[in-house]
Amino acid sequence: MVNESVLWEDYELIDSGHGRKLERYGPYTLVRPDPQAIWGTSLPESEWNRADASYVREHEEGGWHFRRPLPEHWTIRFRELCFKVKPTSFKHTGVFPEQAVNWVWLQGVLKHYGPADVLNLFAYTGGATLAAATSGARVCHVDASKGAVRWARENQQLSGLQEKPVRWIQDDVQAFVSRELRRGHRYHGIIMDPPPYGRGVSGELWKIETHLCDFVKRCARLLHDKPAFFLINGYATGYSHHSFRNLLDEQLSRYPGTILSGDMLLPHSSSGKFLPCGVFARWSGI
Repeated sequence: MVNESVLWEDYELIDSGHGRKLERYGPYTLVRPDPQAIWGTSLPESEWNRADASYVREHEEGGWHFRRPLPEHWTIRFRELCFKVKPTSFKHTGVFPEQAVNWVWLQGVLKHYGPADVLNLFAYTGGATLAAATSGARVCHVDASKGAVRWARENQQLSGLQEKPVRWIQDDVQAFVSRELRRGHRYHGIIMDPPPYGRGVSGELWKIETHLCDFVKRCARLLHDKPAFFLINGYATGYSHHSFRNLLDEQLSRYPGTILSGDMLLPHSSSGKFLPCGVFARWSGI
């Protein structure tokens, strides 16, 4: 396990427990489900009841319960990056704060490497895309969701990075990688955040247990002769960071470099606990 955290000003994990987490996004506090939080809470229930909104699961469905009216969306900042926050019907907010540790790592690698072409797959609302762009990279951002790509472009505008060279692609990532291989395009760095299950633009099926190994193998063929990095994030239940580490070690063995893997963690501001939020494995040629 790698106990890493990067401090935010506009985000705070206040507490977690009993399958929930209490968070602050800018001026607003939210309660959301989290199956990793199997312990008890540190704060009394009265503190949790003061949250501005709570996502509550009822049978197979869930929805937001608002203690007071909130704006449809608002903005938070991490260093030079700005993100639109919006409570969605699937409990998400558009931002995964635990990813900040990877954004900082990416920026450090790219500043040492120099100008680079970066491919971001399953790129969602663009946190890693914008972090790479601030370090001088030319980024290709690919996601099958039209809404996610639009949201990412809004984050680019909010961050004042309109002039940065980012290609915004709405496409099935597997189909896109296949075309890039045929075209002979190459990248210095690759980022991916593969979901457990999904559908592409034209209904293409993605299942992580079936497709990830071959997909990483094909992505490795897109790398330049002297690549800078390869980063995999994961939220699929049951996968250890060692699984992703072994996969990178197998597919990138021809390149000199190092691999670090671990848990993405968020520290509680109310206690000494850490909330595990996902896993990562990152290869660096620097």
